Amino acid sequence: MTRIFSSLILLLSIATTAGAQELYMPRNIKQAYTNESRDKNGAPGKHYWQNKGTYNIQLTANPPSRRVTGTETISYVNNSPAPLNSIIIRLICNVHKYESPRSGYVNKDGLTAGVIIDTLIINGVPARFDNNVGTVAGVPLQNPLASKDSLQLSINWHYDLSVEAGREGVIDSTTFFMAYAYPRVSVYDDYNGWDIIEHTGRVEFYSDFNDYTVAVKVPKNYVVWGTGNLQNVPEVLQPTFAKRLQQSYTAGELMHIATKADMQQQVVTQQNDWNTWRFKATHIADVTFGISNHYVWDASSVVVDSATMRRASVQAAYNDTASDFHHSVDFSRNALGWFSTHWPGVPYPFSTMTAFQGYADMEYPMMVNDGTMGNELNFAQLVQDHEIAHTYFPFYMGTNESRYAFMDEGWATTFEYLIGIAEKGKEQADRFYKMFRVNGYTNDPSAEEDQPIISMSNQVSGMGYGSNAYGKPSLAYLALKDMLGDVLFKKCLHAYMNNWNGKHPIPWDFFYSFNTAAGQNLDWFWSNWFFSNNYIDITLTDVKLKDKKATVYISNTGGFASPFDVIITYTDGSTEQVHQTSLVWKNNSKKLLLTIPVSKAVAAVKLDGNLFVDANLKDNEWKK
Repeated sequence: MTRIFSSLILLLSIATTAGAQELYMPRNIKQAYTNESRDKNGAPGKHYWQNKGTYNIQLTANPPSRRVTGTETISYVNNSPAPLNSIIIRLICNVHKYESPRSGYVNKDGLTAGVIIDTLIINGVPARFDNNVGTVAGVPLQNPLASKDSLQLSINWHYDLSVEAGREGVIDSTTFFMAYAYPRVSVYDDYNGWDIIEHTGRVEFYSDFNDYTVAVKVPKNYVVWGTGNLQNVPEVLQPTFAKRLQQSYTAGELMHIATKADMQQQVVTQQNDWNTWRFKATHIADVTFGISNHYVWDASSVVVDSATMRRASVQAAYNDTASDFHHSVDFSRNALGWFSTHWPGVPYPFSTMTAFQGYADMEYPMMVNDGTMGNELNFAQLVQDHEIAHTYFPFYMGTNESRYAFMDEGWATTFEYLIGIAEKGKEQADRFYKMFRVNGYTNDPSAEEDQPIISMSNQVSGMGYGSNAYGKPSLAYLALKDMLGDVLFKKCLHAYMNNWNGKHPIPWDFFYSFNTAAGQNLDWFWSNWFFSNNYIDITLTDVKLKDKKATVYISNTGGFASPFDVIITYTDGSTEQVHQTSLVWKNNSKKLLLTIPVSKAVAAVKLDGNLFVDANLKDNEWKK
């Protein structure tokens, strides 16, 4: 039997109150709130702004040559209150340059000459660009870009895809994944100015919400899958396959748009020497494209908004030998439907989702690039669930992954666990979560593991980065869900998402949004979980039995305000679980005294954190 017990909690007389503690805030973040671009009610302030670009991009690829050439025009609007004397161009694929800083070892197949800007024109005037740069490059402006004004950029460039594919690169000699394939204007925001953090291959990304029109030119018999809506289906596909694709947009069952035999017979695309595939997407963080002349193509659709019956197209592109990818469309249909209606319970916001077989296990707007797991279907589904969950963070909510990875990876990990319960049952979901997301962190006593979650992601590394980005924040979100209850927690989550959809939230916006929606000051919880060096370790120091009551003395050795169960075993062998939420630690995060009614003679008492795996399980039991 399980019961939630809080009304009889007796706090020790030495209890201290942490509820009024003010959250640490860096000086630049304080200034954003002073400037009223952000509000402590959690919403954007009355002076909030963000900049925006309109991109018209043409990419050309001609496998097996690894060379990608491109040309683009960018109309960039400065919505900030200050003039800009320069712009920052971000060249993410320069992470492959020999000279670029990287977070770890890269073998020679991952190295290239980088991105070469051939021409740069600003407002019709040729500008000098020094290609001796890393992933960010400053370009001075002859005339400052005034507030509320725009400038026009025209860029021609080329680069070679790396032989070794990660988040982008060569999958095989005739299959490429072209992510981050275009120069973009870096983010200029209200709390940091220009984003000039070099991309080193570990931390992820921070992008403006832009509008994109993209044309991808490839030889005949190559199919292009990408972000956005394909605009010219009849121009690039033979009628039979164009019809199948159109039918799949409303289909409720798996459709094979192009089989292995179709691709081998070279009957899928229009037989021009070159075909140009045109895509369009608006107010989105990035665009990504995959091409192949032999990948098979599956598709279907799923209702993602029951109020309007809006459907999203679900597609998969993969080598026919990848047995798990034959289930990919079904995995995606399930994930989009579940995420839309359960957690986070926000309709999938885009028109398509394509799973492309690569090597990255990585998310992109409307696409995921996942490696094949062969016959390990459970793991394959979990990975795809996780990457699709990123739709909401960082693509629905434009979080800064470079600085605060927990704002997206922590949520994707949480949604991965919650959908895992629905798919595989709680026991299996719990077991995997502990094995894959918690045990490594719990069993590593190094100081790096205990750095505060709020630590900037580009300044931590190894498992310190992994724990701060994935496991620890996910545990914090689950602890909060447990404490507030599903109804209030979802109300808070939706308030936060409604406040910052299509914008750039920072951690304090998240904290304040929840405080406001919950109608309570949760700063004690945020301080405990996100700003401390705590870890998970509770100790059962003593149990006293008297008058049908068990008085349980607990020390919080590690410090995290973690939920746990008190499991009472009676002498007749029966057991009872008394659940404690994180709220029990609000007034004293170090010591706790619980008085629990017992109905029979007690033989033993045990503390069990379940997902919140204790660093020292040996001191969690008492026996009479």
